Amino acid sequence: MKILYAIQGTGNGHVSRAREIIPHLERYGEVDLLLSGTQAEVAPGQYIRYRFRGFGFVFGEQGGIDFRKTWQQAGLQEFLRDCRNLPVEDYDLVINDFEPVAAWACRMKHIRSTGLSHQSAYLSPKTPQLKGFHWGKFIMNHYAPATDYVSFHFRKYDDGIHTPVIRTEVRQLKPKDLGYYVIYLPAYSDAFILNLTSIFPSIPFEIFSKHSKTPYTKGKTKITPIENTAYLKALENCRGLLTGGGFEGPAEALFLKKKLLCVPMKNQYEQQCNALALEEMGVPVIWRETDFLQKLTSWLASDKVVPADFSDETEEIVHKICTKNNLL
Repeated sequence: MKILYAIQGTGNGHVSRAREIIPHLERYGEVDLLLSGTQAEVAPGQYIRYRFRGFGFVFGEQGGIDFRKTWQQAGLQEFLRDCRNLPVEDYDLVINDFEPVAAWACRMKHIRSTGLSHQSAYLSPKTPQLKGFHWGKFIMNHYAPATDYVSFHFRKYDDGIHTPVIRTEVRQLKPKDLGYYVIYLPAYSDAFILNLTSIFPSIPFEIFSKHSKTPYTKGKTKITPIENTAYLKALENCRGLLTGGGFEGPAEALFLKKKLLCVPMKNQYEQQCNALALEEMGVPVIWRETDFLQKLTSWLASDKVVPADFSDETEEIVHKICTKNNLL
């Protein structure tokens, strides 16, 4: 049996989840990997059969998406050509984790596919979402269409929605509290974050940066280029994590019972909805930059940790998908 697993490469969460899912898929057949997007620092760990530019967004430095660079890198004609040329018809099962090339190739060629992603959870009206019409929701709902969907979220809001896939590297950590804080805000410049941490000169911070190629220190704040091993070590022993409104990053912090403060990206529908869900759970959220200092100060002074139970369901999920597609 041949399986195509297509992975979104904007951000690290999709690839991190794939690294957990791939070994289970390999029990059911030969797995080819497809990766599109240019914003991930984590590699799948296996040979990538297809690599495309895809159709993702580029992180800015002022809390949102860099729309100019995103549009410059869009490559619509190249995207359509990749969809036409991708041989999805050669596979017994196509799975996509919010990856548009394989998704639209299947749609164009009338091939069944399974969407295995966090984003597909927002197809259910039972998940926390912004009210009213939003172009972001329209785009997210049509970005990577599939025949069937299996979804992930912080809670099981509906049938077919599972709790997050926590990678083995994180499950094996032995968390401690060594008194420092980790910051991962890829949509903000290092200068903006350093300006905030300088207000708390006695508190140690470690900033993981998408914008710096070399590590350096300023006062009690370390700036480290984002790298998986270094990030996991820092997360293991930190007191808390200040991060964006992504999915896997907050989920890992909750799993490790770390204090969590989230800043969803501006004009990024998924992150805004993730933040709504986290806020419902009791996680503090910074919605406006004018509230940054007050909320950060309050969070640093608080000992509140939001409880979460993310049991490992990965093997069961893969088994159900393969059973449904007659790969036994």
